[in-house]
Amino acid sequence: MPIEGGCLCGKLRYSIDAEPLTARTCWCRLCQYIGAGSATVNIVFPADAVTVTGELATYSSIADSGNLMHRRFCPTCGTHVFSDAESRPHVRIVRMGTLDDPDIARPEMTIWTAEAPEWACIDASLPHHKGPPPA
Repeated sequence: MPIEGGCLCGKLRYSIDAEPLTARTCWCRLCQYIGAGSATVNIVFPADAVTVTGELATYSSIADSGNLMHRRFCPTCGTHVFSDAESRPHVRIVRMGTLDDPDIARPEMTIWTAEAPEWACIDASLPHHKGPPPA
């Protein structure tokens, strides 16, 4: 059964024919912008397993890791749906909140905790890394 999701307005939909590779929360400063001040919650899939219907807009920038990231969102409602790193073209990062069933996976780690604000709620039961995830 495919995993499905989409944006707030419904003009952008996706289907994934693979199991998640990993899931994590990210507190880097760029994710805090996307997450309106909080961390983003992300699930990683093989890029070739993701099929998109509808228009995607892209904002590209250099992440704190030094990677060129392409952040994909719905041009109508602005919902951030994916991130793609040029250094890892084989994976697609999906924003967990855009899944039709966000309970398909739980975060396995928290990354970029060194950039989290003092008030951040970081799950102490999960492994956490001050910077990017381990290779």
